[in-house]
Amino acid sequence: MKGATALTGLWQRWVWRLQSTLTLRMTLFYGALFVGVSMLALYGTRMAIETYAEKSIRREMAVGSALFDRIAAMQVSQMAQAGNVLASDFGFREAVGTSDAPTIISALESLQGRFDLQHALFVGVDGTVVGHVPGMSVGEKNQLFDALDMGRERGVAHWGGENYMVAASPVRAPILTGWVIFARTMGPADLRQIARLSSIDLHPRILPQTGSDIGAGTVKEVARNGERILMQARSVPTLVESAPQILVLEYSLTRALRDYAPILWALLGFGALGAVLAIAGTFVASRRLARPIVALEAAARKVSAGQHAEVAVETRDEIGQLARSFNRMVNAVEERERQIAHMAFHDSLTGLPNRTLLREQIALALSRHGGANFAIFCLDLDNFKSVNDTLGHPTGDALLCEVATRLGETCPQGFVARLGGDEFAVILPDGSGSADQTGRALVKALAQPFDVNGHRIVTGTSIGIVFAPQDGRDATELLKNADLALHRAKDDGKGSHRFFESAMDAEAQARRAMEIDLHDALRKGELELYFQPLFGLSQNRVTAFEALLRWNHPEHGMVSPVQFIPLAEETGLIVPIGEWALHEACRIAATWTDDIRIAVNISPVQFRSSTLNSIVLQALARSGLAPNRLELEITESLFIDNVEATLGSLHSLRALGVRIALDDFGTGYSSLSYLRSFPFDKLKIDRSFIIDLLEHDGATAIIRAITTLADALGIETTAEGVESSEQLEILRAEGCNQIQGYFFSRPIPAGQVAALLEKLSGDRLAA
Repeated sequence: MKGATALTGLWQRWVWRLQSTLTLRMTLFYGALFVGVSMLALYGTRMAIETYAEKSIRREMAVGSALFDRIAAMQVSQMAQAGNVLASDFGFREAVGTSDAPTIISALESLQGRFDLQHALFVGVDGTVVGHVPGMSVGEKNQLFDALDMGRERGVAHWGGENYMVAASPVRAPILTGWVIFARTMGPADLRQIARLSSIDLHPRILPQTGSDIGAGTVKEVARNGERILMQARSVPTLVESAPQILVLEYSLTRALRDYAPILWALLGFGALGAVLAIAGTFVASRRLARPIVALEAAARKVSAGQHAEVAVETRDEIGQLARSFNRMVNAVEERERQIAHMAFHDSLTGLPNRTLLREQIALALSRHGGANFAIFCLDLDNFKSVNDTLGHPTGDALLCEVATRLGETCPQGFVARLGGDEFAVILPDGSGSADQTGRALVKALAQPFDVNGHRIVTGTSIGIVFAPQDGRDATELLKNADLALHRAKDDGKGSHRFFESAMDAEAQARRAMEIDLHDALRKGELELYFQPLFGLSQNRVTAFEALLRWNHPEHGMVSPVQFIPLAEETGLIVPIGEWALHEACRIAATWTDDIRIAVNISPVQFRSSTLNSIVLQALARSGLAPNRLELEITESLFIDNVEATLGSLHSLRALGVRIALDDFGTGYSSLSYLRSFPFDKLKIDRSFIIDLLEHDGATAIIRAITTLADALGIETTAEGVESSEQLEILRAEGCNQIQGYFFSRPIPAGQVAALLEKLSGDRLAA
């Protein structure tokens, strides 16, 4: 008993030792690999055999179906010939004409015996049936008559629970007096007799198509009684249209695959023998390789545990080269780990801590201070993009390094990090008072010029400031709120700092909600156009309308364009919205008289789109609006960047035949050079000048200068924001061509345009 226990323990220790060696792992690996390949080959062979067998069976089924069609056609043709012989017999027609039933039955039975037909009937045009089919019901006789009356004379019929192949021949004397019907049973025995002509053992059935689990023209595999059955269905000619029949052919795939079983067993045997040989050969070869590799494995285990380890090089063969490479790798890995640890938490350009380390520092500060305030400053350089665009990225990178240095000098007690791009962050343990001073100091420091690569660069910064923990519970929330404050500082004109306020988060959420709603507004038809008239002073009538976008929100009602237009421009939604507005404005304007134009505002984002010309052409083509009735209004801000490209786009639009108007003239760039470079059709004088007409003496002189200049250049002028008759008279006296404003009408829906035109035409202004 003790000897057996000792033997068992020795065996277990030997098995454990064998399992822990490289020899066993290599043996198991290559043995499993060979077994896996063999099993895949066996599986692939089986699948190929199954595929081949299934294709062969499908071909034979197709042959069987065709065979059934030919035999059925021959039988129908035989019955039709017999029927035609009887239908043309004078004596039979006379018997039909006199309703001599015994003679009709005798003739049917005579021809039935001569042609070896199973059933014969005569159906009169009045629905009477002479002859008998076992089990045929009155309803089935009525269906037979209806089918004959509809001209259906051949096909399969289901009478008395049996299937029949039926052929009908009309009897005319000379008008139609009835039909001779011959039928053959198509029961299981008849179908099996036809199936014996096929090369495989098919099992045919004729079934009603309604309620069948297989459709005509399909092939389906089902499991039945532990066997795989392949079913093929095809439609057969049916005498009664309301009761279609299908021919179903069945064959056992399981039975077909049994013939290939010896091949699969042989492959399995050869695979097992090969696996045994592969395992034995691998075991012998791996034992020779395992011994020197064990030393490498032990050294690698030490390295993985964080210890330094090197392997003694004893040979010059591949194993020795592997040992030398391992030693070099260990040294290189240790150096690389030091570099990676630094790179993972530091910016590669400036050497400052990166966003990851900043977040960890914030989390550490939150846990360490236990409620004490500390401030986070998020900085973004102003106009940094222009530095990259004009001086190149190397100079931009050098500027970022100089900014990092200056931030460290300005906040020597702070934690300075680079978030990415031209964004930086500073953490200071400060109260609100010193934070305000620090914000001002940072703005002032970064506003000082930088000398970079021989260039004197003046930039600035906008700063968002949050306090922890009151402005956020974690790093994510604090950085998000600091970013909101930063964007508010940008919106306030840059070069400033702003503290986070809870209202900013609410505004950001409202802005995101509006952006989501704006995405759906166009699709849901919530956007609409209003129209404000432009009154021609010389014509003394309305000469044009300006299309103005409105948003009727389902929950908030009418949303001001001041709220959603800037959002649409920032998100790029202004392009599809502007396209819709252009199409809609042209469509509506096409319903007006030809002497009224339509003016449509084109946003800077939409103007720079490469598809603007094609959109204008499509809008004109679809609406049928004449090009000279469409007026596109642009703003002076387009001329700030890339004047040549802007002028090129304007000339390409002018080539389409549309008019170009310069909107809000006098409020922006207002250079006379582009008036000379491009012949605008109209200048729209900004409403700020019109408001000053009655309050400042110089306003009239400005209007006079604009109209005189425009008249000299052959450009029309339109005054916006006219709200009183006094303003109107001054503008008329100064030579303004058109008037637009609440004095005539507020923007109105398209449905009110006709009424407004009628009202203004009945109450024209005196010249």
